[in-house]
Amino acid sequence: MFMDFRDQPPPPPWRPRLPEQRPPLSLRQQKALTLVVALNLLLLLIAPIGGATMVSAVIAWLF
Repeated sequence: MFMDFRDQPPPPPWRPRLPEQRPPLSLRQQKALTLVVALNLLLLLIAPIGGATMVSAVIAWLF
């Protein structure tokens, strides 16, 4: 079926949405974010050591 679109105006040009402006973090939010980042950095150092210990314990248990 043929539809005649000659009388229709073209669509407006596409423009990306601008990012929303967020308010700055409060002091409580800054402290919480700092705590979360510090905990993640600490676990980044400790977790591989703990994982290696568990792997070696499983290998020692099997053999």
